[in-house]
Amino acid sequence: MRDFDHPNICWRDNTAGHKQSRRLLECVDDNFPLQVIEESTRRGAMLDLVLTNKEGLVGNVKLKGSLGCSDHEMVQFKILRAARWAHSKLTTLDFRRAGFGLFRDMLGRIPWDKALEGRGAQDSWLIFKDHLLQAQERCIPTKRKSSKTTKRPPWMNKEVLGKVKPKKEACRGWKQGQVAWEEYRETVPAAREQVRKAKALIEISLAKDVKDNKKSFYRYVSDKRRTRENVGPLWNETGDLVTQDVEKAEVLNDFFASVFTGKCLSHTVQVTEGRDWEDAEPPTVGEDQV
Repeated sequence: MRDFDHPNICWRDNTAGHKQSRRLLECVDDNFPLQVIEESTRRGAMLDLVLTNKEGLVGNVKLKGSLGCSDHEMVQFKILRAARWAHSKLTTLDFRRAGFGLFRDMLGRIPWDKALEGRGAQDSWLIFKDHLLQAQERCIPTKRKSSKTTKRPPWMNKEVLGKVKPKKEACRGWKQGQVAWEEYRETVPAAREQVRKAKALIEISLAKDVKDNKKSFYRYVSDKRRTRENVGPLWNETGDLVTQDVEKAEVLNDFFASVFTGKCLSHTVQVTEGRDWEDAEPPTVGEDQV
């Protein structure tokens, strides 16, 4: 933690206006630390930064006002240190041992038309959720979640790992006094160049295939974003702005029901068996039907 004195860096968008600020951003990107301060610390600018190499290590970050004659805000935070050999108590579903046949059978025996008749989106969801959790509890066993596996960035392939691993080992050895500083510095440029190339290649690939593979593109974009946005305000049929989650669910449910097309509608063209249709006139499709 320190006063880095780079007021033109926007940490939300990961952009900078000056050369020295861009160098700092590149250094942060290359070494993967996390910047945890989100508020300005001096006259509307974010000058004081707290960088950590592990997500969840630093928490409860608060600004506590100025100290003495200083015009900087004091930054208070906690280092959340867990036990070294702590075992995970979290459980997750074990789909490999799940009985999907019984699961489908239990949900298939429920008369959904009668169970959900005349109910709104929220009530229907609670009924469906209750039956789903009952079937899940009976058919899908649980297991303890392992804390060893972490999610890798999409650009982290075997070639990049081969360059980054020696750098991390050299850094660890330098901190322990077993590796010289010059030896560690020799491993940095190769790892940095490989990471930059991998990032550029995957971003170019996602941009080229965005029309055919939109999910991967927007998944990559959402992983880059620091904030998560839910469904925004909606207009209902009466023209009122809806902001509550339950009300927004009802609006979306009503709209889906209004445009839903059943399998047996009166204007559906029925193709008869045999070859009598060859002599028949083509059906008339009006603009209103389309």
